[in-house]
Amino acid sequence: MNQQKLAINGARLRQTLEDLSAFGATERRGVTRLALTNEDMNARNYFKEQCEVLGMVVTVDDMGVMYSKLEGKNPDLPAIYVGSHLDSVQKGGRFDGVLGVVAGLEVVRYLVEEDIQPECSIIVVNFTNEEGARFEPSMMASGVIAGKFDKDKMLNTRDTSDITVQEALQDIGYVGLVENRMTHGKAFLELHIEQGPVLEAESLKIGAVECVVGMSCYEIEIRGESNHAGTTPQQMRRDALTAANRCMTALHEKLGKLDPTLVYTMGRFNVFPNIHTVIPNKVVFSLEARHQSAEILQKVEDIIHAIVSGMQGECGQSVKKLWSRETVWFDPDLVHRIEKAAQTLDLSFKRMVSGAGHDAQFISTMMPTAMIFVPSAGGKSHDEDEYTSWEECENGVNLLLETVLELSGSR
Repeated sequence: MNQQKLAINGARLRQTLEDLSAFGATERRGVTRLALTNEDMNARNYFKEQCEVLGMVVTVDDMGVMYSKLEGKNPDLPAIYVGSHLDSVQKGGRFDGVLGVVAGLEVVRYLVEEDIQPECSIIVVNFTNEEGARFEPSMMASGVIAGKFDKDKMLNTRDTSDITVQEALQDIGYVGLVENRMTHGKAFLELHIEQGPVLEAESLKIGAVECVVGMSCYEIEIRGESNHAGTTPQQMRRDALTAANRCMTALHEKLGKLDPTLVYTMGRFNVFPNIHTVIPNKVVFSLEARHQSAEILQKVEDIIHAIVSGMQGECGQSVKKLWSRETVWFDPDLVHRIEKAAQTLDLSFKRMVSGAGHDAQFISTMMPTAMIFVPSAGGKSHDEDEYTSWEECENGVNLLLETVLELSGSR
C-alpha cells in the first residue's frame, strides 16, 4: 500500500462532524448535548445509522455504551477498540469527544472502501456520560466498566430534575446488556483535541500522550471572628478574609516556584457571612493541583500544610484533602507506535501529558491504551469557541488509521 493512498476522505470527515454538531447546536456554533438527553439520543441514532451502512454490528451495554464492530478475519482475536464520547458540557464545543468517535467511523469507512479486512475486529466505541455535566461523576460508564465505580450507585445518580441515569437510559432507548461490555482487547486508542495551548504554541501537529496526570484537591478553611464593620478597630480584628488573602498569596509564591509543569487552581471561594457590614468570620477555598510526579504532588501537600499551619495565632485554620488520583501511564509500545506513525506521515509531534481526564485512563487498566492529541486553537475547550481546523482533524484521523493498520497487521 503506497503512502499516497493512505488518506481518509477529509471532506466526508468534515461533513460528519458538521452533521453531528447540529444535534444540540447553540447560537454561537457550539453544542449543548448533555448525556442521555434527546440531543444525545439523536446523535447516537445518527452514529448508529452511519455504522450500519458499513455493515457494522452495533450493540449497547448496560451503561448505554455503544460498540460498532467491523469483524476481522479472525473474530476470536482480541479486538482493537477506538473511540471517545458524543456528550458535551453546557455550551461546549463541536470537537471535544466527537472527533474521537467520528475518527473511528472514518477509519472503518476507509477499510471498507479499500476492501481491507483486518486480522482482528475493529470496534468503535461511544462512551456514556464522559463529561459528567448532567450526571456526576465524569467518565461514569468507563469507570463502571473498569471497576472504578459501583454500577448500581451510578445508575441511581440523579440530575437536577431528579431523573436517574437508569431512567434516562430507558427514556432514550439505550438500555443494553452487561454481556455486551468491552473486554480485554488488543488495544484502545482515543483521538482527542488537546484542550490546551501547547501544540499550537509550538507549531506541532500531533501529541503522543504518555499519561493522564495525577491530581489532588484540598479544602482550606480559615476561621476568624465576626464583628461590626464600622466600630471594630483594624488592629483588633480577626478578619478571616484578610487572613485567607495572605494565605493564598503565600501559596502562589511557593507553588509557583516548585516545578514549571505543575498547574494548580484556587477555583472555589466562599466567604461567611458574606455581608458588607460584617467582618468575615470564615473563608473556605479549594486548591487543586495536577502533575505527573507523585513526589511533586506530595511537595504541594507539604507546602499547603506548612503555610496554613504557620498562620497560627492570627486565625483558626484547617486543611482537608478532598480527593486525589494517581497518574495513569499509557502503554509505552502504543505511544511509540503513534510516534512512528507521525514520522511515517511526516507530521511534527511531541510526547506530552494530559491534564484533563479521559475515558482512556480507566480503560488502560483493561488493555494497552494510548491517546493522540491534535491542536486546539487558542487552547480553548468546553467553550463554544472551541476549534480545531479541518486539516488538523484530518491529520489526527490519518494518524489513527496508520496506527490501526499497523496494529491489525493490515499494512
